[in-house]
Amino acid sequence: MSAWGPTPTEGGRAAFRLWAPDRDSVTLEIDGGDATPMQRHDDGWFTAEAQAPAGTRYRFRLDPDLAVPDPASRLQDGGVHGWSVVVDRAHDWQHPDWRGRPWAETVVMELHAGVLGGFAGVMERLPEFAALGISAIQLMPVNAFGGTRNWGYDGVLPYAPAEAYGTPAELKALVDAAHGHGLSVFLDVVYNHFGPDGNHLGAYAGAFFHQDVDTPWGGAVAVDADPVHRFFVDNALMWLDEYRFDGLRFDAVHAIANDAFLDRMAREIRAALPDRHVHLVLENENNDTNRLADGVYDAQWNDDFHNVLHVLLTGETSAYYSDFADKPAQRLARCLHQGFIYQGEGSPNHDGKPRGKPSGHLPATRFVSFLQNHDQIGNRAMGERLTLLTSPDKLRAATALLLLCPQIPLLFMGDETGSEAPFLFFTDFHDELADAVREGRRKEFAKFDAFADPEARKRIPDPNAQDTFRRSAPTPGPDAGTWRDLYTRLLALRRDRIVPRLSGAKGIAAQALGDARVEAEWRLADGATLTIVIDLADTPEPLPDHPGERLHAEGNRFGAWLNA
Repeated sequence: MSAWGPTPTEGGRAAFRLWAPDRDSVTLEIDGGDATPMQRHDDGWFTAEAQAPAGTRYRFRLDPDLAVPDPASRLQDGGVHGWSVVVDRAHDWQHPDWRGRPWAETVVMELHAGVLGGFAGVMERLPEFAALGISAIQLMPVNAFGGTRNWGYDGVLPYAPAEAYGTPAELKALVDAAHGHGLSVFLDVVYNHFGPDGNHLGAYAGAFFHQDVDTPWGGAVAVDADPVHRFFVDNALMWLDEYRFDGLRFDAVHAIANDAFLDRMAREIRAALPDRHVHLVLENENNDTNRLADGVYDAQWNDDFHNVLHVLLTGETSAYYSDFADKPAQRLARCLHQGFIYQGEGSPNHDGKPRGKPSGHLPATRFVSFLQNHDQIGNRAMGERLTLLTSPDKLRAATALLLLCPQIPLLFMGDETGSEAPFLFFTDFHDELADAVREGRRKEFAKFDAFADPEARKRIPDPNAQDTFRRSAPTPGPDAGTWRDLYTRLLALRRDRIVPRLSGAKGIAAQALGDARVEAEWRLADGATLTIVIDLADTPEPLPDHPGERLHAEGNRFGAWLNA
């Protein structure tokens, strides 16, 4: 027995389960109904059946002073400390024949549902994303968290969409509508930790965590235990099957530290959904390429691409940018040629310890690259975007590189309109937890030169302030039309001239031609070559002549040529 959550039976009844190996007794409470003692089984599972049609509110009573929601609740009423709700899982799909899009076609737009007005607000934006040339939207985590606003990485009920964003039916309607516009929908999921507000698992299932394995959030999640493994794998399958998401981005898998779990999860997902384009993407700070070689996982986020370009665009070299401060043009050349920059070398920001594994053997499409994302903007103290940190001509050149090079591009909401609005770190915690998050956030930036002074750190916005959340909604910048036109033209070029040749594309060579100038070349699937030159120096040199068709140029800063 290892399935989580309520299962409808006959006559409006449902079977309930809870894994509570630390408890001798658990009672199922139905709002407005009888309390039902649950049967304890030898493996730590408790079961009960009760009259519970869709809409029924329920919870588990552990002792007179503690009642908890179902950790696999599909819907909450009253937040993560409130009642769980039985839901009708059926949905009238308008596009039931949608099977997704091939990975090579992918251009991702990362979104935060909350600042866009919830699931309904995101749905309103779908036509403009499709017209821009985006092929996939990726939602930051949508599972239930403490309060009404959060990035989503403090979630505690992974099966329940956050009430502040909308209902399960509204989320399904969003996915369905996206498919109608030809857009895939990916979801960011967090299986490496739970948030600090509303996580009750420790009160009844201590074995859910390895207390002797430290992570920044406490004991590591015990994904090697079968009930825990099932909890997360069934969650992934729920999003992909029941909600019809087209792919998942797995947050910070280096913090899970269990490759066997990752491999088994991917195999189960592939076996369960063999007839659809389902894409699985990892975030792994360790630059571990082992999950990518056989294609079970489609790709991995490439922070190296962002970090080295950020150094070249802004000149910032503090904190983790110190890993890319030395010879950044040479580092960018390696990134374009081979994927990762750190492939086993010592990293200054990691105390000189080796980081990464060889990646040059992998196709370019195994890497998801970006100039900005939620982390790289929101983890800045003031949440500034590149529109405020570098010149427009340099940013246009970097944008052309991102959208025309063979790595899979990811944009962040607002990029396409040159937004100058910040994206700040925001939460909705209270009392002592709010104080701890606020002060912890400010101490975190002491290693940055601009915030070494404690007085300077007081300027960092309070994550719990309503205004911090409000300011994080993307608004078009003063040159929105110019930026939108650039993105539209570049994405059309990518779609028409590069994507048909993209599967299996690999780097041939790349070299630094100066302190901020790089030339790179790729062999595409049909034997054509793609050559790109980018120059981010303050005074760029003229672009060279290259054989083949010039696809795009940005003054003397960027040129792309296709030799078919």
